[in-house]
Amino acid sequence: MAVNQVLLAAPRGFCAGVEKAIKSLAWMVRVFDPPVYCYHEIVHNQYVVAQFRAQGVIFVDDVNEVPEGAPLMLSAHGSAPSVVDDARKGTRVVIDAVCPLVTKVHHELKVRARKGYEVLYVGHAMHEEAVGTMAVAPDVVHLIQTEQDVERAFRAIAPGTPVALLAQTTLSHDEWSGLVELAREYFPDLWMPGRSDLCFATTNRQAALREIAGRSDSVIVIGSENSSNTMALAAVATASGCPNVLRVNSASELPDDLSGTVGVTAGASAPERLVHEVIDKLNPSHGVEVVVTTEEDEYFPPPPELRDLLRTIDDAGGLEIEDLLSRDRTISAAEVLEGLKGRA
Repeated sequence: MAVNQVLLAAPRGFCAGVEKAIKSLAWMVRVFDPPVYCYHEIVHNQYVVAQFRAQGVIFVDDVNEVPEGAPLMLSAHGSAPSVVDDARKGTRVVIDAVCPLVTKVHHELKVRARKGYEVLYVGHAMHEEAVGTMAVAPDVVHLIQTEQDVERAFRAIAPGTPVALLAQTTLSHDEWSGLVELAREYFPDLWMPGRSDLCFATTNRQAALREIAGRSDSVIVIGSENSSNTMALAAVATASGCPNVLRVNSASELPDDLSGTVGVTAGASAPERLVHEVIDKLNPSHGVEVVVTTEEDEYFPPPPELRDLLRTIDDAGGLEIEDLLSRDRTISAAEVLEGLKGRA
């Protein structure tokens, strides 16, 4: 490999919602004997999921598989209302790690449906976030993935019916913007939220990648294939003119023939550890240039039901819970994951 320089995008990697979810599941692992259950993958990253599996976490696709009395966490992507209801039946200890930005979209959909709107939802079929969101008001939602879907919705919605447009939070701006413009042509009075549904972290990572993609002979996007925001980053790099874009789970998947300038970024659920391992393997002869486009300081605290649960735990357990909760903002999910490895 003859890599001259690495251009490292900033921001990259864990977003605030992923930080919250990983740290929350780590608390569950710490205070409950295994197994701890999680509905769907806590976040879409192979490395993160493997670390939790090593701690006895069991990931399930049906909450009814979880035994009575067992601890259960709902993933960051958000869950259908019926799933949440089923989870909370009986004696399970249930913590919902849904990202607050996804909760915002659920609330918008619920309110629009109650006001008589039909809702165009721009998202990816079968993605867990999209499935959970559309289940909030399935009778009024039209999934939009292509221009043909907008035309189909126009034919299906009765004239005079108010129409709103919402979106999966992890879409790329390119996926979103063209469909928004077309939807406005068909529905001139289209309602949209005052603040975009697109996740600020997703948007920031895409903007940072655009800064380096045009300067790079190759771009490496670190993250798992089932991560929507990771795949969106790969698409952004290609659209930005980079001739060679690779998505990898880890450094072990890097080809041996990379050369010149290589851009590196990571999806919002990819740990920084993987970034370091990729850079080490690239071993650039002229070092690493960090390209910063914005600073992020967003923070989402642990779910309220988790905070309440932790406070009921006897201080004699030696966990110093109040002190740890007060310092939660300063403890990164990356540190937490490394701590899990030490427990394996």
